Amino acid sequence: MAKGKPKHTGATIALNKKASHEYHIEQRYEAGLSLEGWEVKSLRAGRVQLVESYVRILKGEAFLIGAHISPLPTASTHIHPDPLRTRKLLLNRSELNRLIGLTERAGYTLVPIALYWKRGRAKIEIGLGKGKKLHDKRASEKDRDWAREKERLFKQR
Repeated sequence: MAKGKPKHTGATIALNKKASHEYHIEQRYEAGLSLEGWEVKSLRAGRVQLVESYVRILKGEAFLIGAHISPLPTASTHIHPDPLRTRKLLLNRSELNRLIGLTERAGYTLVPIALYWKRGRAKIEIGLGKGKKLHDKRASEKDRDWAREKERLFKQR
């Protein structure tokens, strides 16, 4: 599997392109999301942003914080939707224990990478990563530019 590419195969709802720029993603995990009905409708309409969101482990459970799901204007009148609501992530206990250990002891960060559909259910891909320094960001940008240039040169032949 390519290092920067998501490993899911479902229909992508939203990508967090900033994640690969800001972090070295070492492992990827798939988690379910605990959503309300209006949120699912908004996801189907593609009204979600993951850019400023992050994953936090609180009291032995994982939560997605800061993801913005915009309510549809046709949402029910008796519901008062909160677009920035904290949403619970559904992970296996063994995965949660591993993530708790790595984030608390090893200094890793959990970053949402992609939101997608899998067999009719909304799934989120979270990455276990370490923050990049400025020189790392420059080096990865330089590598990306060189790969693009190489492709262009081979295409001309």
